[in-house]
Amino acid sequence: MSDKDVESGGSVGSVHTPTAYLAPAGGSPLGKTKPTELSSKFLSAGMPVTFKELTYTVTNSQNKKEKISLLQGVSGYLLPREMTALMGPSGSGKTTLLDCLSGRKTVGHLDGAVAFAGNKPTPQFLRRFTGYVEQFDTLLPTLTVHEMLMYTAELKRPTSEPREEKQAAVEELLQVLALEGCRNVKIGSNLERGISGGQAKRVNIGIALVSNPRVLFLDEPTSGLDSYTADEVMTVLKGLASHGITVCATIHSPTPYTFGLFDRMMLLLRGRVVYFGPNGAAALQYFQALCPCLEGLDQDGKKQGAEWIVDLTTTADRQGRAADLADAYAKSELKAAADSEVERQLGMASDLDEATRKDLAVKRETVTPFWWALRTLLKYRTAKNYKSAEFLGPRVADKLIFSLIFMSLFWGIGDNLEANNIPNIAAMLFMWVVLPAYGAASYVPAIVLERPLFVRERNDGLYRVITYLVAKMTEELGIALVNSIVFANIVFWAVDLQGSFAVFWAVYAVTLCCGIVLAYTIAAISPNMDVANAALPAYVTMLLFFAGMLIRWADIPKYWRWFSLVDVLRYAFGPLMKNQFSGDRNVPFVDGISVLDYYSFGGISMWGWVGIEVAFFAVFFLLAFLALKYVRHVRR
Repeated sequence: MSDKDVESGGSVGSVHTPTAYLAPAGGSPLGKTKPTELSSKFLSAGMPVTFKELTYTVTNSQNKKEKISLLQGVSGYLLPREMTALMGPSGSGKTTLLDCLSGRKTVGHLDGAVAFAGNKPTPQFLRRFTGYVEQFDTLLPTLTVHEMLMYTAELKRPTSEPREEKQAAVEELLQVLALEGCRNVKIGSNLERGISGGQAKRVNIGIALVSNPRVLFLDEPTSGLDSYTADEVMTVLKGLASHGITVCATIHSPTPYTFGLFDRMMLLLRGRVVYFGPNGAAALQYFQALCPCLEGLDQDGKKQGAEWIVDLTTTADRQGRAADLADAYAKSELKAAADSEVERQLGMASDLDEATRKDLAVKRETVTPFWWALRTLLKYRTAKNYKSAEFLGPRVADKLIFSLIFMSLFWGIGDNLEANNIPNIAAMLFMWVVLPAYGAASYVPAIVLERPLFVRERNDGLYRVITYLVAKMTEELGIALVNSIVFANIVFWAVDLQGSFAVFWAVYAVTLCCGIVLAYTIAAISPNMDVANAALPAYVTMLLFFAGMLIRWADIPKYWRWFSLVDVLRYAFGPLMKNQFSGDRNVPFVDGISVLDYYSFGGISMWGWVGIEVAFFAVFFLLAFLALKYVRHVRR
């Protein structure tokens, strides 16, 4: 096959026009009216993406000493104003290649070069100026479709852009993606019915488009969509590409119309390239020319276009002939032409316009500053949660129930300082600090179940880790403040406790806050809910032994006393005991020993120990931040 034949379906830098047999009459999905194209507010200058000899290896989970190559020597390029399809049967390496190009691989080892406009991209650039549509939907279930798009727009579009323009961009996306009918419907979840799977897929595409990326990656963008909607969505993406953006999508079983929209195609089998070149007639001619060389792989007259190419290559793969197709491509003129273009693109690293040079050198991974991102998270996420009974219930119900138990069980015993009543008071104060620690279990799902969403939004550059953590803590502390004031009042006055209410309330509030951030820390470290649900009560139970109630400080073996020094519950229990029994209330208890001396709390500073407990909060907060930032449980 000559170079002329190879380029008959398109050329480097040109926009390929689908051949007539690949699209319905009229050139629009199923012959219907063409969808509205996106306006200029979504049209940004794309940039070439070049990759050379990419080899990606991972450790075999069955044999740790063995390495498995998921990509082997993959080279090619993506061009502005073009839409490139990554194709191949399941397990061929399509998504792996897409993740490598977009910088989203977290495990394994990658060899080779990936360049954007001839330059190695930074993580900050990839988060700011590329979009990625996940195969599986990761959306906020409490937001409506309109709110989800506005939430993303406020985080991904500049703060200098007026809200009216962001609103206009969202309204346009709702129209173009046929989401107007469900604009005010909640995204929903497995527990609460919301939008359909196809609508969720279009929302995912919308949140990628609203950021106006220079390069757009899509993993199976038509999965979950009916053929009509799939054709509409891909037509929108085609319009986006034809006006400048670089688009690359993995696609498994496209409709003939959708297949014809792609300008260029890369087909992978078992991690190797078996075709990379123009789509359309050139691709068909290439594989038809190979058929006489591959016995048993003749064209099925009933199948055409993408269906035939997929059928041919999948059959070859199942027959163990993938290497034959890869070797044939490696010797082809197509491969030589592609390698030449790769080298040309890599040589253009210094020939850049000022805007591209500025984008590639960006230092921040987010568009908006900390305060704006925090405000947006609180505005859209916290405000919704505060109106949700599902969210508030676990955070209020247990504290209400236990406060009522405290009130009814220990009614009026606080002013009885007889020796036989002191253990009752001590037990009540001990449980007052224990229950918030155990109650921290209700905060674990906030981190574990949101992890896929958090990872996606972080990769999309919506916010930094510190912003997310501060927003979550602000959300929880707002509820904790109200809870602590209400329930501390119920218990303190009903039990008729002595000393300062301020100390009683402050200890409860700080202990509650420590429990929340402790739950976040354990949740961030734990790979799943099962581990987190086991680790949190195990750690809290350990704290009980050394808090000073179950065994006195004086009786703890010396080799265990170090743990008492790092026991946050001890620094909560001590101030409560000092508050209750200080001054003339520090009555003799056992063998003439005063209550506080008996429990080894006689010489402590109440507010000093509350301050130490606040320091524990700061330490747990730091650990939660480090875990969220560096511990990666979502592996790809």
